[in-house]
Amino acid sequence: MRVLGIDCGSQHTGYGVVELDTAGKLRCIAVGAIHAKSGLAMADKLNKIFNGLQQVIEKERPEEVAIEDIFYAVNVKSALKLGHVRGVAMLAASSAGLTVAEYSPLSIKSAVVGYGRAEKQQVQHMITLLLNLDAPPESPDAADALAIAICHLHTSASHRRQQADPAGR
Repeated sequence: MRVLGIDCGSQHTGYGVVELDTAGKLRCIAVGAIHAKSGLAMADKLNKIFNGLQQVIEKERPEEVAIEDIFYAVNVKSALKLGHVRGVAMLAASSAGLTVAEYSPLSIKSAVVGYGRAEKQQVQHMITLLLNLDAPPESPDAADALAIAICHLHTSASHRRQQADPAGR
């Protein structure tokens, strides 16, 4: 299975495509970030993010998409901007016929590090190990996107196992 993880942000939207092969090994297919200049109008930023995600989807052909769920934000204006970017990410995925799964930051950190309150550096260290990367991605947003994709792959694999054996044996 191939999953596109998206870490939404109005200035930097990270993406990471991770594949889980039949042997259960994780592999990083693509990683990066879409950068929207701070001086751009919000509509132009959203357009840039939408087009960038469409290109990633077209090129890397993920089977599913995962994004981080909205979390508590002190600044209402920032939360609204994040909501716009999440909407654009969901639209890019759904317009390509892909399903979108949402995960809380706690779930993502738990799936990747084993501890829901892990620090960013711990998450970066674990994705580097899990994906056998030479170094963590330069962009923290891209690293978070890889973590979101890994979370989805681990979660969906658990769901598939439970469906295969509903009694849990």
